[in-house]
Amino acid sequence: MINEKYGEKTLLSFEIFPPKRNDDIYEIYKTLDQIKELNPDFISVTYGAGGSNSKKTSTLAAYIQNVCDVEALAHITAVGLDDDGLDAFINELKKKGVYNVLALRGDKPRAMTDEEFSNRHFKYASDIIPKIKNTGDMFVAAACYPEIHPESANQKNDIEFLKYKIDQGVDCLITQMFFDNAVYYNFMEQLAKNDISIPVHAGIMPITAVNQLGTSVSLSGSSVPNELSTLIAKYADNTDDMKKAGIEYAVNQINDLKANHVAGIHLYTMNKAEVTKEIYKATF
Repeated sequence: MINEKYGEKTLLSFEIFPPKRNDDIYEIYKTLDQIKELNPDFISVTYGAGGSNSKKTSTLAAYIQNVCDVEALAHITAVGLDDDGLDAFINELKKKGVYNVLALRGDKPRAMTDEEFSNRHFKYASDIIPKIKNTGDMFVAAACYPEIHPESANQKNDIEFLKYKIDQGVDCLITQMFFDNAVYYNFMEQLAKNDISIPVHAGIMPITAVNQLGTSVSLSGSSVPNELSTLIAKYADNTDDMKKAGIEYAVNQINDLKANHVAGIHLYTMNKAEVTKEIYKATF
């Protein structure tokens, strides 16, 4: 399990997501076969809005755990689940030898009405965390937001909710993507002031295409520092140079974070094995 890996070194982990089309899943297997050679400490698999990819999540998590021989971290979103659905998913993971999960609230699925979302069975990730822990033998990670959750009033309010979530049984945190390390360091200072000391993995998203930034920022609420926006403006019309510059930017972030002894680097790979390998060679 992941909790056995913490020590003096900075852990390395990757995130992949299941494809929407079933016939594309073999490409993910190819990606996994390549990035497992980098010896990550774990690989996470996203869940999909309302559990739309839950079967693929458990299938890929089993492949990571049992074929790649890497610890798998299966995402699970509370929205759209009830007690039976949660139990069924956890039992399925256990049958496949997967004992690590990332518990999330999840965004409102497109097919869910506002009324259904308001009356959902589990309101927050903190509602499912103790239920998962009570099943026994499960390592539970949770998300955190260095620039505060988009629905929080302020950082103080956000950290209060985060501390409550941790108190339900969280073993580690993985941050939303950020592009300015100073934001992360300030966040870590605030956690320390609130007696939060569990491991925090820094989420890094390499921006290798201009349109990727717009999508990422709109979903995450992450701010874009001048250095990155200038870089994007400079290479907007040159695909190859944009890719190189985006990789270099992520490499600089990671090397600075490692120099400051972060618990872990969690790389949002976007299922791109080559980009992942280039970043790995320059950082680990």
